[in-house]
Amino acid sequence: MQKTIHSALVSVYYKDGLEPIIHELNRLGIVIYSTGGTQKFIENLGVPVTSVEEITQYPAIFGGRVKTLHPKIFGGILYRRNILQDEKEALEFRIPNIDLVIVDLYPFSETVAQTHNEEEIIEKIDIGGVSLIRAAAKNFRDTLIVCSKNQYADLEALLKEKNGKSELHERKHLAIQAFLHTASYDSAIFNHFLETNTSEYTAPSHFLVGNTQAQHLRYGENPHQKATFFGNLNAHFTQLNGKELSYNNLVDVEAALSLLDEFEAEAQPAFVIVKHTNACGVALGQDLLTAYQKALSADPLSAFGGVLVCNKRLDMRTAEALNTLFFEILVAPDFEPEALALLKTKKNRIILARHASRMPKTQFKSVLGGVLVQDKDLKSETADDLKVVTTQQPTDEEVRAMLFAAKIAKHTKSNTIVLASESQLLASGTGQTSRIDALKQAIQKAHAFGFSLQHAAMASDAFFPFSDCVETAHQAGIKAVIQPGGSVRDQDSVDFCNQNGMTMVITGTRHFKH
Repeated sequence: MQKTIHSALVSVYYKDGLEPIIHELNRLGIVIYSTGGTQKFIENLGVPVTSVEEITQYPAIFGGRVKTLHPKIFGGILYRRNILQDEKEALEFRIPNIDLVIVDLYPFSETVAQTHNEEEIIEKIDIGGVSLIRAAAKNFRDTLIVCSKNQYADLEALLKEKNGKSELHERKHLAIQAFLHTASYDSAIFNHFLETNTSEYTAPSHFLVGNTQAQHLRYGENPHQKATFFGNLNAHFTQLNGKELSYNNLVDVEAALSLLDEFEAEAQPAFVIVKHTNACGVALGQDLLTAYQKALSADPLSAFGGVLVCNKRLDMRTAEALNTLFFEILVAPDFEPEALALLKTKKNRIILARHASRMPKTQFKSVLGGVLVQDKDLKSETADDLKVVTTQQPTDEEVRAMLFAAKIAKHTKSNTIVLASESQLLASGTGQTSRIDALKQAIQKAHAFGFSLQHAAMASDAFFPFSDCVETAHQAGIKAVIQPGGSVRDQDSVDFCNQNGMTMVITGTRHFKH
């Protein structure tokens, strides 16, 4: 069923790309209705335009919050051209036809990403735009809806090549896209208010994720698996070099940055190296090069092909050191121009400049055909959280070492044991089915790369079910232990520490990571 556009309502937030559309509408003699800034934009192009206020005989009110919410506007969009009674009522109430609706939405998600100002965010909740889009989409048999500037090229082609005539399947396709667009928009609003709700926590009763920004990835976890990323990577990074990010790249980058952000309060440069979501190098240093060299020394074998992230502008000295290592991805907040030029000499090396952006506080995981939703683990221990349970009190250096190790353990696959000094990961045991095996793995790795564990700190993501871990740690020279506690046999581990001059602190917080 072919329809010809005789009139159009145009009211958009983003004006870029709109000009050729307006000129095509004018060429075809299509009546244009508009309001506010869009009306002024059209007038400045020298194209005739009728204000919405002229139709409704009602001004925009409440600072522009109410402009198009009026029966004459919605009637013009919604009335059914093939229903005689609708035709009679449209004539009786002098409701004009509106055959084309070009309306987008206020940038809600973009505003949330840029500010914490609640009033500013609320004002970017679109009301009229959503209503207009849904109305036009509902009446797709008679009305064409264009709800995004990404659809302008198709609309321009329709106007030029078909002189404003559209087929039913074209209108229905755009209606589907419109409902997807508004569903995504409403989901973003819902999730923002759920996340920022300061009242007593209640588990969400609905799972809503709306994101129309789909990026098809090279492949999934393995080459035979297809994968798509839904989200806005540009909000977090600018890619400066390299091939497209893959599924595994994105998983590893998030793991690396989540760990790096544990050191956000540190004035010192921090460097993190990740392989398969687990840290193989973490260090603080007096300068970035020192931090990188310390991080690399923890496990230079695993660093090969890894993901590298840092919290300071990347300088030339560090770039020269990095350039000798094969790695997949490097993320930094900024780069010295000559350092970037050097690193870009490897064309496939992915280089990302990180933006200051807000990360969601909720996590999702698909299981058994459903979705698990949980709060992110945002708890990080401080010295105030530590309860000393041994007679041996920790020194200030041991406290710093234990807290450093605990930050890494929180972001390492369970079961894990992390061995560290106050500014460097020495070794870790990751993803083991028993805690003692994780410890043995960590000790073996530390010795393999030449580290002495005398006076090192040991962190565990969960309690010790037996005293075997502290016994093995003591044999390796470890003197300070941090763990959540909670085992019915905690006292066995405490007793051993007391008998052997070790210090142990309990945090009361478990950090499983599956």
